[in-house]
Order: sequence, then structure tokens, then C-alpha cells
Amino acid sequence: MGSILLVAEIQKGAIREASYELVTFAKKLGGDVSSVVIGSGIAGEAEALAKRGGGKVYVADDAALANYNVDGWAKAVRAAAAASNAETVLFSNTPIGWDVAGRVAAGLDAAFVSDAFDAKPGPVFVRRVFNGKLDAEVSAAGKVVVTVQPGACAAFEGTTSGSTEKLAVDLSGLRAKFIEIKVAAAKGVDLTKAEIIVSGGRGVGAPEKFPEVIQPLATALGGAMGASRPVVDAGWLPHEYQVGSSGQVVSPKLYIACGISGAIQHLVGMKSSNYIIAINKDPDAPIFEVANLGVVADLFEIVPALTAAVNQAKG
Repeated sequence: MGSILLVAEIQKGAIREASYELVTFAKKLGGDVSSVVIGSGIAGEAEALAKRGGGKVYVADDAALANYNVDGWAKAVRAAAAASNAETVLFSNTPIGWDVAGRVAAGLDAAFVSDAFDAKPGPVFVRRVFNGKLDAEVSAAGKVVVTVQPGACAAFEGTTSGSTEKLAVDLSGLRAKFIEIKVAAAKGVDLTKAEIIVSGGRGVGAPEKFPEVIQPLATALGGAMGASRPVVDAGWLPHEYQVGSSGQVVSPKLYIACGISGAIQHLVGMKSSNYIIAINKDPDAPIFEVANLGVVADLFEIVPALTAAVNQAKG
């Protein structure tokens, strides 16, 4: 396995957790790991990454990179790939990753794999196809650029002794020009960051049952509320609550599925959770195939009783 370059992103002044997930993903591949951090005044963030699995961190620090610029980022990543002799370049599958990864692949004359969620030495990358119904293993000869699903791996939490190095990047002739940042109003919750998620499906029965039954358990556990696609399609909850292939892919410590049958699109989004509890009246529901603990019962009896038990234990 050749060397691996991680492309880190900075969000709200710090390396985002999805970038530390790339460290975990890279460790599945084996090989030497290095990283690149791009921006202006970013020495502190680069050092933090070096101490948390980033290996040698190349620092593309320039005023012209203070705000995202696709041309500048493409040049910086290609320069870091050359400096590190990288055979594999990993991006998070975020808006920045979507925008720049393909350009980098073209510039490096490399293969391109999008939205991978797992990897094996080889390298082999696993991604979902046919709307999540199948998993495809993709291998590439020579260089490859890969975008990785946020939430597919846990963020690396170890301490390492990496280093930083200033990266020289020719930023002349940039065609893209930064205009402004527009921040959308915050809605719902970022389920990818929740350690506990309590989700409801069509079995919850009605939209008013979510604040009455599902949300109280999520609140008692200090977690977040989620939902399956049919709930969102019915207009019971906004899209930001949807877990699945067309919603958010999550890997919390605990996932409780209430009244969710377990369509493949939903399983795609939550089956990497550390521990899964499924509550459903149908003993043949597909959700039980991925559950660590299955409860065949009426959720309207079990969930309120569980909420009361948690609140009682909290005192």
C-alpha cells in the first residue's frame, strides 16, 4: 500500500471531526499517512492534526486561501500529493469534497471513487450502489482519489507525534473568486454528531406521537431524535431528521429504532451504530437483522416505560 494523503477541512476555526474520521478510514488501508491543511493563519489547527493521527501535515497557509477557492484548493492538494508522493488522496464527502475532489483526480490523472463508507488493504473501497441495495467493492490501479462518507467511521481519538511542514503553492492565475458566505438558518440537529439517537418510523402512527413518545426518550437519554424516510415523506418531520441513504448516515454509540421496519435505505444510514435496539411489533421486521437487541412489543408500552425508567434512574 502506497502513501495516503488526507485533505483536512477547517470549520469554525478548528479541524472538523469528519477530517479526523479520515484518519480512522486511512488506518483501514495501511500505509504511511500525511495530511494537508489549507487556509490562512492555520498553524495551530495543523499542529492539532499532527498530534491526532495526521502524520506529516503540509500547511498551505496563504491570504488567498483564507476563504474556500476551488482553484486554490486543487493546486494546494496537488502540491501536497506531489510532496508526499501520495498514491491515495482522501476527502470527506462534504460540499468542499464534492467540488474539488474530481478536479484533483483529473489533475493527477488518477481514478476517482465517490462516497465510500469502508475500505480494505489493497486498496479496496466499499461504496453503496442501486440506492443502497448493494455494496460494491472498488479497486484501482495506480493513483486514486476518494471521497468518504461523514459518519462512516468514528473520529480518531489517539495521540500521535506528527509534524508540520510549510507547503509552497503557486496561486497565480486563480480563476475562481470568493464573493461572500451566506449561512443558512440552523434547522433541526446534526445527527452525525449525536452519540445517542432515538428514531421513529411509520409505526409511531401520527406526527403528534413524536413529541409525545419519541422525543421524551431522546431527551431523557441526552440524545437526538431521528426518523425514517416514510415519516419525512409524510411531512411529519423535516428532512434534517431523516436517517438513511437519502438522509443522514449516522454511527452513534446507541441507536434505538421505534416502529421502523428496516427498509434497506434506512439500514444503510444506521447499521454501523455501535449498539442497536429495535422495538417493533412485527417479529419478521428486517430491522431485527442488524439489531443487537430486539424487542417484539408495542412501542407505546415499551418506550414510555423506558423513558420513565431512565428519568427515575437519573433521580
